[in-house]
Amino acid sequence: MSRVLMVCTGNICRSPLAALLLRERLGDELVGVASAGTRTGQGFAMTRKAARSALALGVDAAAVAGHRSTPLTTTMLDEQDLVLTMTRAHRRAVVSLAPRAVSSTFTLREFARLAAAIDHDSRAQVDEADPRGRLRALLLRAQSSRGSLPFPSAPDLDDIADPYRRSAEAYARAAEQIEPAVDVVARVIRLAHVG
Repeated sequence: MSRVLMVCTGNICRSPLAALLLRERLGDELVGVASAGTRTGQGFAMTRKAARSALALGVDAAAVAGHRSTPLTTTMLDEQDLVLTMTRAHRRAVVSLAPRAVSSTFTLREFARLAAAIDHDSRAQVDEADPRGRLRALLLRAQSSRGSLPFPSAPDLDDIADPYRRSAEAYARAAEQIEPAVDVVARVIRLAHVG
């Protein structure tokens, strides 16, 4: 089973929303999905507004209620096939903590942009027998295209702004950025696992 980790700061808004949404899209059979925070304590629930956003996107209420924040650790990073962060600053924090994770760590929106070109033809060109190996090979394709695809018009377009302690509209904007990117991640993982 492939393992994906979503990372933000407090692990109570953006990263749990992205992780729960990906789990909802794929189920527990294809991928193990977790989330963590770069600056958080252990055991905090999602904010009410983040929980409402997750429920509005169809995430199971028990999964939303069951989320508890987890601090990011090097051990956690060692176990992941793909690490998706909410901002470029989070990506830097991940790579600083675990430099070997550089090729498998992207911002969520960056990965969605880079992975848009991954399709069945890409999968057919991957010479890997097991799904995790195929996923890693597809991630290397995405990583290698970092320098060849146009960057967004502003670098912060790869970031998802932190809605913490902000309005319901800020949470809605974050969810609107997270959902389509998670859908791309789900498509790539399905491609690696089931073709």
